[in-house]
Amino acid sequence: MKHLNTVLFVMLCLSFSLVKSQQNMFLTSDNPAKCQNIKTGKFLRVDIPVDKWVMVVQDNVQTEYYNDGKDYVKSRIDFVDDCSYKVTVIGKSDEKYPVKLGEVMVNRILETDRNFIKLTSEYNTKISEFVLAKVEELN
Repeated sequence: MKHLNTVLFVMLCLSFSLVKSQQNMFLTSDNPAKCQNIKTGKFLRVDIPVDKWVMVVQDNVQTEYYNDGKDYVKSRIDFVDDCSYKVTVIGKSDEKYPVKLGEVMVNRILETDRNFIKLTSEYNTKISEFVLAKVEELN
């Protein structure tokens, strides 16, 4: 029983550490936010392993790779203003994937700090917040 309590305590500490580390990414936020950082590059989500999800943005096209790069969802990006843009799904490799061609998501960049971008994404009246790390600049 003592070992079970120790394991539960360690798991709780690790969960708390992950939440705190995401908050600590934005210690020196850019003022104003550098929203143009999303316009081109390779991005990872800080909460998802690299073999599960990677995004590449180039020439107003966003391609999200998942399933260790075997599958993708391709979308057109249309900027509404400097820090807001619409993403319209234009292609996907797996018909079972839940998004449909033509569906639109609205993304808003909330904050940037170096190569980190905090944003919200609104899809089907549901709003999600997440953090991207820009890991490569594309030319």
